[in-house]
Amino acid sequence: MESVIMAVNYSQIAVGANTNSPYGLTLQQTITSGTTVTIPSGINWVYAIVVGGGGGGASNNGPYGGGGGGGGVTMGWAKTTTSTACVIGAGGAQQNTQNFSGNNGGTTLFGGLVAGGGGGGGGSAPTLGGAGGGGSGGSGGSAGATSYWGTVGGALSASATAGNPGYAAGGGGSSTGGNGAVGGSGWAGGGGGGGGTAGAGGIGFTAGGGGCGATGAAGGASNSGFSGGAGSGQNAGGGAGCAGNGTGANSTTGGTGGSGGGGGGASNQIGGAGGVGAILIYY
Repeated sequence: MESVIMAVNYSQIAVGANTNSPYGLTLQQTITSGTTVTIPSGINWVYAIVVGGGGGGASNNGPYGGGGGGGGVTMGWAKTTTSTACVIGAGGAQQNTQNFSGNNGGTTLFGGLVAGGGGGGGGSAPTLGGAGGGGSGGSGGSAGATSYWGTVGGALSASATAGNPGYAAGGGGSSTGGNGAVGGSGWAGGGGGGGGTAGAGGIGFTAGGGGCGATGAAGGASNSGFSGGAGSGQNAGGGAGCAGNGTGANSTTGGTGGSGGGGGGASNQIGGAGGVGAILIYY
């Protein structure tokens, strides 16, 4: 006989240290690697939060670069077997070439649910619920992508203005003569814009990476209890994911986004990688 949990109150989320659970359900597994998920026999439906990979940070020297956007977030019921196929989206790869935008995060799939990757810093467009990356070289931050369920993302921001909030937030705008702006907040937080004092990554279930500047910014914090990494010199920290902290920048490289979709921090030399995607399974 199939075991199906019929109802959940979507409006009630238990928020505590590393515990975001739909009301009445318990987090059973957090998957960040592999191609199959093992589910106990007799449980044929689970509630899942599917998270795409975080976008990587830009690498810009002079016109400072933007941080990567947080990976997309999709929630819903998933039909499962004892061995259910999955795809875990990769984080946007480290950007080793100067004056290039960051790389987009990859797409995560499970049980018919799909979540896209965050946008790379500096103008790379996110996919399916991913947050926009922060602007580079005086440009505005990228818009957040429309989600799997059709919710429109935060709009494109102007130069030196904060990223627009949304289910998937937009990235903060950059500035060549002033300060970069903070990424927008949402389920997926936008990347911070580059500038003199760079913009921090936006807050979300997945958070954006910070922008680089004369003073590199911190990555955004996750509302699931994880922290963004600190900036170091001109380089920025990685944003928190839903399953791990973002790392701090060092003298050459932006911080890596946290596991579970955190955006990578921007750098004047090597843009930080985004965090790998994740699947959170409840029953």
